[in-house]
Amino acid sequence: MALLVALALFAAQAINLGLILRDRAAFRVAQATRPVAVRIADALDREQAGRPLLPDHGRVRALSVSPITARMQARPDLAAELATQLDEQGVAQRRVQVAIARIDQWPGRLGRRRARGVDEVIVTAVQQPDGRWLVMTAPWARSDVRLFWRLLAQTLILYGVVLLPVLWVARRISRPLRELAGAARDYAPGDATAPLPLHGPPDVQDVTAAFNALRLRVGAMLEEKDRMLGAIGHDLRTPLAALRVRIESVEDEHDRARMADTIGEMNRTLDDILSLARLGRPSEPATDVDVAALVDAVVEDFRDLGADVRFDETARLTMRLRPSLTRRAVRNLIENAVKYAGSAEVSVTPLDRAVAITVADRGPGIPTERLDDVFDPFTRLETSRNRDTGGIGLGLALARAIVREARGDITLAAREGGGLEAMIVLPR
Repeated sequence: MALLVALALFAAQAINLGLILRDRAAFRVAQATRPVAVRIADALDREQAGRPLLPDHGRVRALSVSPITARMQARPDLAAELATQLDEQGVAQRRVQVAIARIDQWPGRLGRRRARGVDEVIVTAVQQPDGRWLVMTAPWARSDVRLFWRLLAQTLILYGVVLLPVLWVARRISRPLRELAGAARDYAPGDATAPLPLHGPPDVQDVTAAFNALRLRVGAMLEEKDRMLGAIGHDLRTPLAALRVRIESVEDEHDRARMADTIGEMNRTLDDILSLARLGRPSEPATDVDVAALVDAVVEDFRDLGADVRFDETARLTMRLRPSLTRRAVRNLIENAVKYAGSAEVSVTPLDRAVAITVADRGPGIPTERLDDVFDPFTRLETSRNRDTGGIGLGLALARAIVREARGDITLAAREGGGLEAMIVLPR
């Protein structure tokens, strides 16, 4: 807004300057020719009264030849205007010449005026019917510096008078808009911050009020969703627990084990779905955690189950995060590596203002064009429905959601020599 007003003011001042310069040029032409015509007519009248014109005395001098040479700057526009002025004065002439010459070429008091900033003189020569040339010289100021500085001062005053209020109004409008944009960026589900204050112009206040109401509605919807998920989880776990009890009466040990595995898989699937749905409104507070110790504990859990998981010991790295969620993300990556490759190599590396947790394997890997697809919920590269060859496709989706909720990111890359490398990067 301020820039547009400034450009408009600049354009207006430029037009104003052009008009002033045009009028100034016309005025200078009239100022340079009218006094010359009057003085020449007056000199001719005095000559008729018995006071002859001399070649070296007086304002108007009589010469036998024109003093204007080719080195001087001819001004035919001034000559035409002077001829018109002479006709109005009743002075007959055969030719009229006007030129600009340097002042140091002219003696007398005109030469002394150079110290005042006048560097040039205007030379006018009017040829009479008898062949004489009536010559007159006067100072000629080529540029009017004072006019430029006056216009510059006027422009600055206009900028001060107009732009300062515009900037104040623009700031008054933009401040609540910046606050609204910041609140929208920082909004998180379950955020209990106070509503934004209503200030600024009425239309901006309406937008702010609409955002406050929208935040309340979103919060109410998320709370209702959490209550619904809690009820679904309770209603599903109760019959699963009842089934777990009833299968104990099955006599066939093989069938009983398969039924128990199915119920356990259903419980794990239910936990993953509920965890993914509730992510973003975690109940676990962030605490200072040693990342190396947390990853080492997850690796030890897999070693206790007989999995081949190697961990490169590292120094203490303390960060503020939610330990249970972070542990689950790391566990999902290690579980995938063990499931598809039979082993995993885990490391924790400190970076510049971040920490990288890497889980690498020597399994079949993932095609490059499918590296992003595996993060979508319920996406499996293995197209069969066999649970022994993969889960339901929530492990990586849940891991990435956990990491991004912690303002980090997770990436997959093909490992040199075969295999896959999953890296979690968490900001410190």
